Amino acid sequence: MKLWGGRFTKETNELVHHFNASISFDQKFYRQDIKGSIAHVTMLAKQGILTAKEQEDIVAGLEGILRDIENKTLTIDESQEDIHSFVEANLIARIGEAGKKLHTGRSRNDQVALDMKLFVRDEVVAINALLKTLLQELYQLMSEHTNTFMPGFTHLQKAQPITLSHHLGAYFEMFKRDRSRLCDLYARMNTCPLGSGALAGTTYPLDRNYTAALLDFDEPTLNSMDSVSDRDYLIELLSALSTIMMHLSRFCEEIILWNTNEYRFVEIDDAYSTGSSIMPQKKNPDIAELIRGKTGRVYGALISILTTMKGLPLAYNKDMQEDKELSFDAIDTVKGCISLFFGMLSTMKFNREVMEASAKNGFTNATDAADYLVGHGVAFRDAHGIIGRLVLLCIEKDCALDDLSLNEYKAICPVFEEDIYEAIRMNTCVEKRDTIGAPGTEAMRAVLKICKEYLDTDNLCDKIQKNS
Repeated sequence: MKLWGGRFTKETNELVHHFNASISFDQKFYRQDIKGSIAHVTMLAKQGILTAKEQEDIVAGLEGILRDIENKTLTIDESQEDIHSFVEANLIARIGEAGKKLHTGRSRNDQVALDMKLFVRDEVVAINALLKTLLQELYQLMSEHTNTFMPGFTHLQKAQPITLSHHLGAYFEMFKRDRSRLCDLYARMNTCPLGSGALAGTTYPLDRNYTAALLDFDEPTLNSMDSVSDRDYLIELLSALSTIMMHLSRFCEEIILWNTNEYRFVEIDDAYSTGSSIMPQKKNPDIAELIRGKTGRVYGALISILTTMKGLPLAYNKDMQEDKELSFDAIDTVKGCISLFFGMLSTMKFNREVMEASAKNGFTNATDAADYLVGHGVAFRDAHGIIGRLVLLCIEKDCALDDLSLNEYKAICPVFEEDIYEAIRMNTCVEKRDTIGAPGTEAMRAVLKICKEYLDTDNLCDKIQKNS
């Protein structure tokens, strides 16, 4: 069944039909299409455009179609042009003439705009929930590793000692921002386009506020041309998803490095590793690598939709049909990657002793040694040079600053005393960094308290999920 055709004198070319059709992918939101249609006919009956009996028959028919699709007694017919045509054709076949009134006061343009918004809202809530689960795991690991020392890096060079808790906390902040972006997007997109018609509204006395309320929108959209041609929320979604993938990819890159024989900071569980077909000793971090690789796929979806939209005049254009497949793929990719990353992280073993030894042997306490001299009256620029000479001595001797004798310290600067060893001890170096946001134990306790409060407080998407 076509929703159009009266003006045409011949059938559509078969190749044109398949090229134009969208049911192979837009069937994904059959639930949203039926939900929107039920709200629409409910409003039409309220306004006296449909009778109560017509509304009752249409709603019962739509609910039956939904039930049959869900229990797999009705298969979606891919010979139809789109999911809207399929639903309407089935409705007419089931209830007769009343089914032909379903489309009163609306266009496929505002219908598809509604379906996509409803679908994206649901997916935003689902991705938000996955991120919260990941954050809860990060919080647990942060709580367990406030005294697990490791080197912090800049330029991939060992820089200063930190804790694993502090390092993981950086990703906690990233994923927390990701959730806030999703919630911002949800709030901004939560306006109802239904009732906008093809582009200029309709002459029927619709109550668009009522329809919006039935579908849990904050309000109806305020410009019918923008309503049917707006894809900003998809661009925002794909941008937010790209940022999530970028954060996952950065984390995966570090796990890949930490998993190497050169680092040995972590051991990935066998369930999240693979082997080599030729090298029996290999245990590869393939899940981390695949997540890193799939980041480009999500980026591609963002660039694609931006490119599609950049030259389109108002209002609706068929080009916009290209928004669906790439968005569906990006959403599925991100959900899968978050779930797999959570599994990999929650089963990963952290090698505390190796991490601490790496921090000790990388001169990460050099800045603390310079601060020691400053505390004893030496200008920082002079202290910087003195510690640099001591590092050179350690390199020649293949030892750490902790291993030099006091005489060797004094030979370069007589200010050093026995307390230098306490000043450059890993625990001391970390504990002295106790301002909020630093890795010291007290500072991390304060941050963990804030993190816990954040996880215990529902954000917008959490509240929506609980009420749905």
